[in-house]
Amino acid sequence: MDQQSVRGGSAVWALVITSVAGFMAALDNLVVTTALPSIREDLGGALEDLEWTVSAYTLTFAVLLMFGAALGDRFGRRRLFMAGLAIFTGASAAAALAPGIDSLIAARAVQGVGAAVMMPLTLTLLTAAVPAARRGAALGIFGAVTGLAVASGPLIGGSLTEHISWQWIFWLNVPIGIALLPLARLRLAESYAPNARLDVPGTLLVSGGLFGIVYALVNGQADGWSSFPILTGLIVGTLLILAFIRHGIGAKNPMLPMRLFRDRAFFGINIASLLMFLGMFGSIFLLSQFLQGVLGYSPTEAGLRMLPWTGMPLIVAPVAGYLSDRIGGRPVVATGLALQAIGLGLFAMVLEPGVSYTAQLPGLILSGIGMAMYFAPAASVVMSSVRPAEQGIASGANNALREVGGALGVAVLGAVFAAQGGYETPDAFSDGTVPALWIGAAAVALAAVIALMIPGRGRSGGPVGEAAQDELKEREPAVA
Repeated sequence: MDQQSVRGGSAVWALVITSVAGFMAALDNLVVTTALPSIREDLGGALEDLEWTVSAYTLTFAVLLMFGAALGDRFGRRRLFMAGLAIFTGASAAAALAPGIDSLIAARAVQGVGAAVMMPLTLTLLTAAVPAARRGAALGIFGAVTGLAVASGPLIGGSLTEHISWQWIFWLNVPIGIALLPLARLRLAESYAPNARLDVPGTLLVSGGLFGIVYALVNGQADGWSSFPILTGLIVGTLLILAFIRHGIGAKNPMLPMRLFRDRAFFGINIASLLMFLGMFGSIFLLSQFLQGVLGYSPTEAGLRMLPWTGMPLIVAPVAGYLSDRIGGRPVVATGLALQAIGLGLFAMVLEPGVSYTAQLPGLILSGIGMAMYFAPAASVVMSSVRPAEQGIASGANNALREVGGALGVAVLGAVFAAQGGYETPDAFSDGTVPALWIGAAAVALAAVIALMIPGRGRSGGPVGEAAQDELKEREPAVA
C-alpha cells in the first residue's frame, strides 16, 4: 500500500513538472507576437529584425527537437530535461535584459535550443511515471496544458505588454524554471533507452533540412518566394530531408527509423498533427490580428474574446482523455479535428469588418472543443504506437512535425492573405483573411480524414500501434 502511494505521488509530481515545463516551451511560440510594437519602440530595428524575434525561437526549436530526444535517450532523460530547462530559463532572463534587438534575437535562439532539449523529454518522463491504466488521462491533461499554451500566447503576451512591460513575457519563465529544477531532480526518475546511440549523420541531415525549409517558410513572404535565399532554402532543405529519409531506411541505427511510419498509428497521428498545426497556428495568427486591427480591440481585449476557443481545453480535455481511455484515441482525435475544421469554416463564413461577437461565437466554441479533443488523446496515440525504447524518438518526431506545421501554417496562410488582401483597409484585411481561413479549415479537415487511419483500441485500453502490439505478443508466453 505504501509503495502504491509513493508511485501515485510520483505520477502526480511528474504530471505537474512536465506540464508546467511543456507550457513554458509551447507558450513562447506566439507569446512575442503581440509585444512586437513595444519591442520595436524600445530596441529599434527593421521589420526583418522583429520577425526574427519570433522565427529565431521557432527555427532552433524545430531543427533540434529530435537531437534533444536522442541526447536524452543516450545520456539520461531527467539529466537532459534539467539541462534544457536550465538553458531555457537562463536565455529567458537574457532576453528580458537584452539591450538591443540583436541580443534579443540571439537570446531567443538559445531559448529555442533549451526548449528543443526539454520539450520532447517531457512526454517520455511522464509516460514512464504514470501507470498504463491512467496514462491516457495524464497525457490528456498534459496535451490540454500544451494546447492552451500555444493558443493563449497572444493573450498572455498582450496582457503583460499592455499592463506591465514586454520584458515580463520573458521574466515570467525565470522563477518558474528556478522552482522546477530542484523538483525535477528530486521527483523525476532517471531513464535511458537501451543501447541508445547518437546518430550524428542523421542529426546533421534533418537539422539542416528542417532549417532550410523552415527558414524559407518564415522569410518567404518578406524576401520573395522566387528570391535566391528562399529557393535555396526550399531546394537544399528538401534534398537534405530526402537524404535523411534514405538514411532512416538504410542506416543501421538511425535516429528516426523510417519503418515506424509503416505503422498506421504513428503515420496517421504525425501527419494529422502537422496538418492540425498548419490550420490552427496560421488561423490564430491572422484572427488575433483581425480582432485588433479591424475590430479595434486591444491585445488583452482580443485575447479575452478568444477564450471560448483558447480556454476550452481546460473544460473538455479531461473528458476527452477519459473517453480515449474508454473507446480509444481514433474516434476522439478524428472528431476533434472535424469540429476544428467546421469551426474555422464558420469563421470564414461570417468574417467581415462589422461582424458582431455573437456571430463569431459558434466558430470559437466549436474550434475550442475540437482543439481540446485533438490535444487530449494525441500524445497517448503517439506514445502507444511505438515500443517503450523508441518513445523518445517518437516524441521528438511528433513535436518537430508540429513545429514545422506551425511555421508552414503562418507562411501559407500569410501568403494567401497577402495575395488576396492586405493591411490597407478593414475590407482588404477581411478579403485576405477569409480565403486563408478556408485553406486552414481544409488542412484540418484533411487531418481528420488521415486520423481515421489510426487503428482502434488495443488490449491495453488505448490505441496501440503495430509495433506495440508486436511487443505485447512477445511478452505473452512469459506472462502465461
